[in-house]
Order: sequence, then structure tokens, then C-alpha cells
Amino acid sequence: HLATSLPLPSERDHLRPRIDLIGFMIDIKSKHSLKNVEASLAYVDARFFLGKVCFLVTGVGRVNYCSVEMNAIWKLGEIYCSPVLFCELELEGVRVATAQRLLRMLQICAGHVPGTSALSFGLLMRSSAD
Repeated sequence: HLATSLPLPSERDHLRPRIDLIGFMIDIKSKHSLKNVEASLAYVDARFFLGKVCFLVTGVGRVNYCSVEMNAIWKLGEIYCSPVLFCELELEGVRVATAQRLLRMLQICAGHVPGTSALSFGLLMRSSAD
């Protein structure tokens, strides 16, 4: 399910499936994109920051058109203890690899990978980024 911002409309709460992973997309060419993500973070339950949130940064192949400071993005990942993934959606191979990575993260967060929890996976992602 996709949403342009949070909070989600409450009138459909009874129809909404369980949320296992929240991926925030930040377009590196748009300061509005980053501001929207920052504003939406206030509506996320703190329990989700235990391995069930990630930041997906798009447009990284166009550094010349960058409007968002990379330090601001890294800081978000650090503050919210969440992994930051970078991709270029215009390149099919990168897009496919990113989709597979997100799917694997979702499987872990949903509890479909025995012996691995979202929290342990989140800690592993953080230590690999360090």
C-alpha cells in the first residue's frame, strides 16, 4: 500500500491490513520530499523504529541535481535507528535489486524468516552501515 504522507485516513482503519514495514521514500532532488518524510515521522508508533522502518533514497545517480543534503538523510537513519537504502529507479538492475532487498526486509519484518526478528535484522543493518 502506498501513501503520500502520514497520518493515514482513519475511516479505513477496519479494512487496513497489518503494517509490517514502513518505507519512507526520499527523492534526493526534492527538499519537499524530505520535509514530507520528516513531518510524517511524527505519526509513526515508536515500536516501528525497532527494525520496521527504512528510508529509501531515490535519484542518487544524479548527484549534480541534488537538493537534499546527504548528512540530513544519514542523520534521519541515525536518529530513528533505521537503515538507509540508496537506489536509482531509472536503472532496471538497481531497481530490481532494491525491490528484492525490500521484499526480504518485509519477509523478516512480517516474521516469515525463522530465527530472525525485525529488531535483530535492524541491528544487523545498522552495524553493516557503520
